[in-house]
Amino acid sequence: MVARQGRALEILLLERLAPDAQAWLEERHAVSLRPDLADADTAALRRAVYKAQAVVLSRKALVTREFLDFAPMLKAVARLHVSSDNTDLEACRERRVRVIQASSASLRANAEYLLAGLLSLFRRGIGESLAGDRHAPIRLGRELHGSVLGLLGLAPSAHPLAIMLQSLGVKLIGYDPAVHQTAPTWRRLGVQPVTLDELVAHADAVAVQVLYASRYRGFVNDKVLAHCKPGQVWVSNTRSDFFDPHALARALTDGRIEAALLDSAEAGFASQGSPLHERANLFLTPRLGSYTRESRQRASWYVAQRIHETLTAPSPSMFDGTVSGLMGLLDPGGPETQPSRAAPAAPGSSPETP
Repeated sequence: MVARQGRALEILLLERLAPDAQAWLEERHAVSLRPDLADADTAALRRAVYKAQAVVLSRKALVTREFLDFAPMLKAVARLHVSSDNTDLEACRERRVRVIQASSASLRANAEYLLAGLLSLFRRGIGESLAGDRHAPIRLGRELHGSVLGLLGLAPSAHPLAIMLQSLGVKLIGYDPAVHQTAPTWRRLGVQPVTLDELVAHADAVAVQVLYASRYRGFVNDKVLAHCKPGQVWVSNTRSDFFDPHALARALTDGRIEAALLDSAEAGFASQGSPLHERANLFLTPRLGSYTRESRQRASWYVAQRIHETLTAPSPSMFDGTVSGLMGLLDPGGPETQPSRAAPAAPGSSPETP
């Protein structure tokens, strides 16, 4: 889709939105769809964004001070996928550029990914059959009901996951390096807070969803994995940098961890030369957790409306210093519907937080 003739470019899309959300935006603004620039060289992207007032970026595109220097008209940068390390928030705040991220659009999708991972690792024979082996040997599986599940981290996706697991009769224990054991969140989610050593020692399975920060690099190391209950399975949607690859490889080799499924492996984590390269019981997926039709629909509508709101605001200063992201979905039972094409306000949207 090219910007309508006679109208100055307002919005540059490097990623397609859901069709209805994109059509809604195109009815109100001049929109240019350029997915070819998602992985383009920096110079080509700079030329394209020079006259844009808003841009929807791909996951890999970086927003730096230099990027903003080449976008003098920019009022908003948006992403369908949430990440905190690809955008210079301070530079955007100084330039009065609004950062839009649909941070809660994929909570349920990520929770279901982790649940699917747990079920798959407990019943690995299903995976072999789905991979095309019609004569795979019968594997003795395990049931989630009655098992002990360790929630390592209370990132937002842990909230709907806890509800799903409780309905299956799973006992939940948990640890988060940034959440005190007396915090009311544990009680509200029905999770027994424990120490990290206790979690690893008693859990039949561990689900990792930590809000990653650089200080957590290599957090899961030999000291942590020394306490593993033998035969444990791990699933994670946290960055792979959270794991020490050498420690994880040793645990996967000697049986402390029976199998592990990680979404979002960083470059080189399990490539040739890594101790994890030959581990047949390590499964990696390319950030599939948030990729569902429903989460993309929610994210697309949220981004479309926040861009429209920004470009039509009477004063740009009303969005100074804000990072737009909450959608009223932190309560797993809350509304997750997109608005009608005529309504610019998302049902259930919550106020934004800095």
